[in-house]
Order: sequence, then structure tokens, then C-alpha cells
Amino acid sequence: MLDVAVNLARSAHAGQRDKLGVSYICHPLAVMRRVTTDDEKIVAALHDVVEDTAVTLDYLRTLGFADHVVAAVDAITKRKGEPLAESMARVASDPLALIVKRADISHNADPVRQEGLSDEARVRLTEKYEKSALLLGTTLGEILEAHETPRSSELVAEVRGA
Repeated sequence: MLDVAVNLARSAHAGQRDKLGVSYICHPLAVMRRVTTDDEKIVAALHDVVEDTAVTLDYLRTLGFADHVVAAVDAITKRKGEPLAESMARVASDPLALIVKRADISHNADPVRQEGLSDEARVRLTEKYEKSALLLGTTLGEILEAHETPRSSELVAEVRGA
């Protein structure tokens, strides 16, 4: 099912770009590399497809994804107009979604990914990720350390110093 998830994510995100103009599929694939089990990797690949594309939870079920995988994708999917605290409470209630969301935050907050952003955007996003981490019962520094890549160590040190 991992291949199905990756292929679906590639197809669903085709043509999408992130804030820096990078092909969007690079983000779910990077999140996948930050988790370990097949279920975690599947949810990582799919974590934005329901939120950002026409793919539905029902479609994921028809493809044969396990109920707990679809539930985790549902838990991690932001709802329009939903307060961050409600979204993070839902994520925290699903252990699989929680693991993937922490990996998602670590990639989004990685200095390598944020290099092309304005200082204002970096500060705003870092504050958002810090708040999300706290709502998930941890800190941004702990998340970055747990998913450390060579360049993310710089932000770990910066967050700890604050």
C-alpha cells in the first residue's frame, strides 16, 4: 500500500508548488523520510491530499487503505476555519496522526526549507509551529531534535536558546 500512497500523492499534488515554488510532492516525501513504519509512511505520503486536493477519505477507503490509516489522515487534515487548538487536539487523539504531524512540523520548520522565505514569514511560521508543538504536548526544539537533519540542528540550538 505504500506504493499506492506515494503514487496517489504524486498524482494528486501534480502541478502544485509550495511557497518557494518547489514541487509540492517534495514535502510529503520529506515527511515520509522522517518516520519509520509503513503505516507512518503511508499517512505521511497522504497527509495533505484530502486537505489540498480533490481526494476524499471515501476514495482512500475504496483504494483499500486500512481504517486506522484513513482515520489518521482524517485526524491530520485541517478543516476550513478551524482553530489551531481544535485541530491539534484531534491530531493528539490519534497516535499515528501525532507521529506524522510531528514529522510534518519538523519538515515545515526546517531552516533548509525556510531559507527562501522572508524574515517576517519565517518568524510567523516558526511561531505557528511552536504553538502547534505546545498543543501537541512537546516543544518545537524537541520535535526538531527528534527528526534532526544536518541543517535543522541550527534551529534546534536557536529554539533552545530562546
